[in-house]
Amino acid sequence: MIKRPGNTRWGSHYITLVRCISMFSSICEVLGIIIDDGSNSEQKYEAKVLMNSIQSFDFVFHVHLMKTILRITNDLSQVLRRKDQDIVNAMNLVKICKVRLQSVRESGWQSLLDEVSSFCNKHGTLMLKMDDAFLIRGRQRRNSQEVTNIYHYRVEIFYAIIDMQLQELNNRFTEKSTELLLCVACLNPSNSFTAFDRQKLICIAQFYPRDFSTTKLLILEDQLQNYIIDVCSDNMFIGLTGIGDLSQKMVITAKDKVYPLVYRLLTLALILPVTTPTVERTFSAMSIIKTQLRNRMEDQWMND
Repeated sequence: MIKRPGNTRWGSHYITLVRCISMFSSICEVLGIIIDDGSNSEQKYEAKVLMNSIQSFDFVFHVHLMKTILRITNDLSQVLRRKDQDIVNAMNLVKICKVRLQSVRESGWQSLLDEVSSFCNKHGTLMLKMDDAFLIRGRQRRNSQEVTNIYHYRVEIFYAIIDMQLQELNNRFTEKSTELLLCVACLNPSNSFTAFDRQKLICIAQFYPRDFSTTKLLILEDQLQNYIIDVCSDNMFIGLTGIGDLSQKMVITAKDKVYPLVYRLLTLALILPVTTPTVERTFSAMSIIKTQLRNRMEDQWMND
């Protein structure tokens, strides 16, 4: 069975693509049955349109390209969605994704084309001649320079999409934001506060000059030394697994009043992940607006 992709769960999209490729023959068979024995003409027509689309080289190429990219970023996607995020490993995965995407960009074209070609031969899909002129739905481009198929699929799609992914990772995980997240990981109370690093926590505070003046930074350094000795010797703080649990326990034990600057660091760290669910909720709301009927409208209309 093909898994229904979630609105914002990219991992589910990857699984859907894998299953779509592995069950391609069965999908075509089912569509063929609908075309012949559909309950009404509209259903038969939609099945025929879909059949023509998925049996095209363009569809096969895009599915394999998406699978290639999502299988690289899938582990990162899964880690970033976890409630108990392992920030250190997540940042390592960001670096790995960047390296692998760059590697695919530099030397992955031929292997992708070979994979697409093998799939087309297996399922009877017409393989385009890469040196022929690229046609848009059977017509040549209007008011634009004529390009070959290999230029279109390699430069305008393959390179362009991978560059977009790399740019997105670079924009969301800049050097400063990565450093900030790695410093935040030092607040993690798991394994008896083994991740604690006083200097890195001071670095976090320096990212927030409005909250931590020069004087408060000096006081924070002293508070951190007392704080780590205190929580490590307090049985109430044994077995904590995340920053959220730690902040709750500090309030329960009134240590947020004893170490107010340390607690402020915790609250600032807890605010950081808020942007992720905010974006996810935005896309979830779009699924309500963009119904199947409205999806047929122009993208610009929806954007307006």
